[in-house]
Amino acid sequence: MQVLQFNIKYFFFLFWGLFALLQQTLAQDLKVISRYGDYKDSVQNDSLQKMVEIKHFVPSVAYDLRYATKENFTGEKLYKSGGKTFLRLPAAEALCKAAREFAGIGYTIKIWDAYRPYSVTKKMWELIYDDRYVADPSKGSGHNRGLAVDLTLMKDGKELDMGTGFDNFTDTAHRDFSKLPESVLKNRLFLQTTMEKYGFKGLSTEWWHFAFPNDGRYGVLNIDFKKLAH
Repeated sequence: MQVLQFNIKYFFFLFWGLFALLQQTLAQDLKVISRYGDYKDSVQNDSLQKMVEIKHFVPSVAYDLRYATKENFTGEKLYKSGGKTFLRLPAAEALCKAAREFAGIGYTIKIWDAYRPYSVTKKMWELIYDDRYVADPSKGSGHNRGLAVDLTLMKDGKELDMGTGFDNFTDTAHRDFSKLPESVLKNRLFLQTTMEKYGFKGLSTEWWHFAFPNDGRYGVLNIDFKKLAH
């Protein structure tokens, strides 16, 4: 029995060692743009690469940027400045269309997160290590590419009941979770169908997460918010 237990432990550590090595190799192959000048060059070559500050583009949205505070699952402030957030131009244009439709019937979009520097994704991964809820750094994420946004809806200044809050890592936050009041299911479906109407796609494990399609032209960014605000 002791030999069997030893062998199981040996193979367990061997597996995780090989897995970590593979992750490191993949991460090294991932192209990450860290220099602001390189980002500017990409915009000069392709105007759709431009990162735009969401409120300048969609004035009607509200911000509650959790990672710029300690009120998030890490308990740490992950962004140095919390007054701005960004999306690539096509994603911002699509969000603007969705925001106008919501506003037409009395709803306001509240944003919890959008662009996320690659270094922050790496830090989150070290804490969660579960790609159902945090992006695998070896691949980069929609947030790193300026294509993903975490949001909810408000009416009369209050958030709609969606069954859970932001960054809830339980089955209750999954899109297919049905053991919720009918009103909550309707709220989630309303948010999802409207966002999908304008080209966004939801994440199965997070009702608040929506990503604009990446056609391969959008690279991973690790550029500070202040530089993007220039």
